[in-house]
Amino acid sequence: MSFLNSLEGALNKGKAKLKEYTDGKNSQPQQPQHHQQQYYPPPHQPQPHQYNPPGQFQQWQQEEPYHPPQPSQPPYQNSPLSPQNLQIGGPPPIPSWSKPPAPQTPQPPIPSSTRPSARSPPYWQPLFDASLPISTYFIQETGDHGWGNNEKQNYTNSPANCFFTPHQQLVLRGIVNTFAPNNRYTSARLISQQKLSRQRGYLSATLKAPCAPGIWPAFWALPAEPFTWPNDGEVDIFESWNGDCVNHSCLHWGHYNGEDWNKHRVVDTYIPDMPQREVMIGFAWTQDEDRDGAGGRMVWYLDGRPVMKAIVPAGTRRVSDYRVIMNVAMGGNVCQGKLPADGVYDFVVRELAMWDTPAVGWDQFHRDFDSGREGKTM
Repeated sequence: MSFLNSLEGALNKGKAKLKEYTDGKNSQPQQPQHHQQQYYPPPHQPQPHQYNPPGQFQQWQQEEPYHPPQPSQPPYQNSPLSPQNLQIGGPPPIPSWSKPPAPQTPQPPIPSSTRPSARSPPYWQPLFDASLPISTYFIQETGDHGWGNNEKQNYTNSPANCFFTPHQQLVLRGIVNTFAPNNRYTSARLISQQKLSRQRGYLSATLKAPCAPGIWPAFWALPAEPFTWPNDGEVDIFESWNGDCVNHSCLHWGHYNGEDWNKHRVVDTYIPDMPQREVMIGFAWTQDEDRDGAGGRMVWYLDGRPVMKAIVPAGTRRVSDYRVIMNVAMGGNVCQGKLPADGVYDFVVRELAMWDTPAVGWDQFHRDFDSGREGKTM
């Protein structure tokens, strides 16, 4: 994937967001159909800087690896996810691949600087309990109106598209069934009930993203509604599209038009093994005052390392008023018109939390900011 393609995707995303929040949104949930997963490798290697995760993290993430479902031939035959075996409206069966295997050998300890348990407890951490409804912690947005980007998915509040597993995981499941009479593309979009709620703090998550043409998973943050986009600001912590194996860290603010090149920042980080492993993401912020428009500092982290920094832009909503958003989009202009093949595409999240202190501590946060990399303009 070339830089020009990445830039085109970012510009298309900006245009889509502007149209989405200008036109308004529908909220009509519909019932999906269900399939087995099919994985497609990324079509081309992108050209941003390559990121090699620290060895300690590689050891840590092996304790609970995520195993995606394997395709079957023919698809859906004798599958627990097939329409004939699934009762619409009820909880989906939990596939055996979601259960982490027991570690075979003891793993080395994780340095305290990257281990959340070494700090005070988080001030918010949703309990991914399979007995709880998603609405316990998240607002479930619904609709199939294209979301300003000609996207194909219908976001539903069905437990087939979003659920907690018995193994403390949150799954946002995109389902594609082009043989269905309707609802051929269904997915989930969640907004946290909890705001960031602090003048300074740290948001962290461990996730496993689907990587395939036509798929656009995202973990990001927007101010609580009502808001004006992008004037009030947007923080993109993790997003990848078309199976490009690139994390696009982004910041948007101010008004948006084709010439508004200096109110957007982006850093592209190539993660060649993204389809095979989890990644740890983090976003730390400190604001001079807890009010709209106040200055401050922000740092984006990937697997414990800083990948982007930015000042809090003047005029934006105070960071404490932001909410977390997670979704799996399909097709649309950002994916350059590509549509995903029939299958199941799981965005798996665990250990989502908000903390008073970054994993690296505030002293290291300021050092990371002073020596960090500011994003490219669009």
